[in-house]
Amino acid sequence: MSRPTVTDIAKAAGVSLATVDRVLNARPGVRRQTIQRVNEAIERIGYVRDVTAANLARQRRYHFAFVLPEAPGEFVPLLRKALEEAAASSIIDRTDLTITSVPPNDPHVIVKTLQRLRADGIDGVAIFSPETPRLRDEIAHLKESGVAVVALISDLPNTNRDHFIGIDNIAAGRTAGVLMGRFLGGASGAILVLTSSMQGRANAERRLGFDTVMARQFPGIEVLPSLEGHDDPDTIRRVVSNALDRHGDLAGIYSLGTGNGVLINLLKERGRPDTLVVIAHELTHNTRRALEEGTLDAVINQNVGHIARSALRVLRAKTDDIDILSAQEHIRIEIVLRENLY
Repeated sequence: MSRPTVTDIAKAAGVSLATVDRVLNARPGVRRQTIQRVNEAIERIGYVRDVTAANLARQRRYHFAFVLPEAPGEFVPLLRKALEEAAASSIIDRTDLTITSVPPNDPHVIVKTLQRLRADGIDGVAIFSPETPRLRDEIAHLKESGVAVVALISDLPNTNRDHFIGIDNIAAGRTAGVLMGRFLGGASGAILVLTSSMQGRANAERRLGFDTVMARQFPGIEVLPSLEGHDDPDTIRRVVSNALDRHGDLAGIYSLGTGNGVLINLLKERGRPDTLVVIAHELTHNTRRALEEGTLDAVINQNVGHIARSALRVLRAKTDDIDILSAQEHIRIEIVLRENLY
């Protein structure tokens, strides 16, 4: 049996094709009773609109924006590159892509940037930023304006964003905890935890997951308070050096955010003990080389190419008000060792 068409709707509702077109595209000039009759006909005959074909016929163009933090590490540039590569592929056909960098800890600038994008008439925006009251308010304004909003890498669950694209960061922290405990093989000692800032939700969730596993499964290992490097190389070097000097029984280091480059160089300079277990996040040039050289034992990764493509697919679907394929958009946690580098 062939799929119902707009012609079938017009016949079932007793209206013209032009009227059906106006109702489907929410254009003015149609009486409320006629709109109701058309919608009833759509439901009765089981019409499912092909949004992609309709947009192609109308030569519809999308304008999506990505708001990324300015960061000295390698991860955000990798994400930007993945977005630029996706922009050159067919996945965003008829789509204009804007990538904007903002200071990560300046809510005023972040909100101003989103307000400007809203005034430009964007269709959707992906935001990689800490959650603040001002950001929550601006996301509410974006949604009121009909803009699709997704959270990227670090979730914004207390906003009315449409979707989160990234790994489950609590699960990622639990994974790091299991790896750390198993690699230590029953040894005791202390674990140093390095992060950029605990204000970032992703970092806080990773720490929560890590602590939960260590407390339940490896209670003989002490997990030290988080050291915050605030994305400053000098600060990272100072706080890590001080911690290494203070804790002669250090058994492991868990780097759950940025600052891996400085940490790796410092461990090389000081001489990494064979018994020390070091686990980090995100597969970059620095962490890949550190795995190859044995400075890192494991890297917990999320595929930036998958994230970029997923963000664009989800923004397109939310803009068109159609369902997404949950399995396709699920970002998986990858455990990378020297033995399985690709």
